[in-house]
Amino acid sequence: MSETSGETREPAIVAPAIGLVNRQTFQAGPRWAIVGIFLIMLFGALYLSSSFVLPVVFALLFMLVLAPVVRFGQRRLHIWPPLTAAALVFGTFLLLIGAFSFLTGPLTDLAGNIPRYVSVVNEEIDTVRERLGALRGARMEASEAVGAQDGTQQPQSVIIDGPQLLNSAALMVPQIGASIAFALIFLFFLLSSGSLFYQKLIESLPRLSDKKLALTIAHEIETELSRYLFTITVINAGLGCVIGCLMWVIGLPMAPVFGVLAFALNFIPYLGAIGGMMLVGLVGLAEHRDATGALLPVLLYFAATTVEGQFLTPILVGRRLAMNAAAIFLAVAFWGWIWGVVGMFLAVPIMVGVRIVAGYIDSLQPLANFLSAERQPVAEVEDEMT
Repeated sequence: MSETSGETREPAIVAPAIGLVNRQTFQAGPRWAIVGIFLIMLFGALYLSSSFVLPVVFALLFMLVLAPVVRFGQRRLHIWPPLTAAALVFGTFLLLIGAFSFLTGPLTDLAGNIPRYVSVVNEEIDTVRERLGALRGARMEASEAVGAQDGTQQPQSVIIDGPQLLNSAALMVPQIGASIAFALIFLFFLLSSGSLFYQKLIESLPRLSDKKLALTIAHEIETELSRYLFTITVINAGLGCVIGCLMWVIGLPMAPVFGVLAFALNFIPYLGAIGGMMLVGLVGLAEHRDATGALLPVLLYFAATTVEGQFLTPILVGRRLAMNAAAIFLAVAFWGWIWGVVGMFLAVPIMVGVRIVAGYIDSLQPLANFLSAERQPVAEVEDEMT
């Protein structure tokens, strides 16, 4: 009887265990599926509502940077926060108007010269093709075959109409102006409210521990983003001055414009420097009509950005704000895909905020570790594994 009872009890012990494993396995699947569906819907909504979301994001970003100035004026100088907010917003507006006035004329000339630049590039490409006889012969044979099939032989050409490009840009000016005005007005209300934003954030959370954690995260994001953006702005301003002077020394036209563009493009890691080098190389080729005229500005631009990226920025920014280079590149590419060029400018500040938030949440520690550039020693990893 004991053997019989033992045989009958064994399935009863194994069956609940199998059911528990299956239940846990099938519960994990829907949970990840729900998270995936949520992320897809979130990023789709951000893409579709970019005209509204982008001004809000910019206003929140500038609020984090300028809020310490407002608090300093209120606590130390006893200035009413709306007055400080109005002065900061008006100063930002004047800065934008000055930059627009300075760049409008040179950028219009640059856009008007695009057909000439493209023509010079096409001439250089034709020269290279002529030197490569085999490639040129294959091209002629392919052209003759296409002409025989169609009955006519049509040459291939690249046409860029400068006036149409300027007209397209002119049509975007009202929309850009409206977005800037909305962002500045929203920024004024955020700054003039003082610490009301943080008070409402704390009041919306139920537990005291959550309130303390949210306040700590908000203050750290504000501190780190302010420090990062201020440091990067100073570095980029110095880089723009250096590149502008270098372009002026080698005789490249519109050297100050290239300095300002270098300042703006360097906010986009990696891709901004590549775009700047392509631009100065194109203008240098069009102006000097030889390889030396195209390569010299590119090499100078590359040398300046290399010194800035490999030596100056790591020293001034420090290890605390250093981030994974691969993660930065993916973030720039992703937010550029979602929001275009503006998303590339916002990629790193968003990444800094996400890394800070993930560092305080246990379930997001792997994400914080992936975004951080700090490396854990191999000995510590082996100790944890053993």
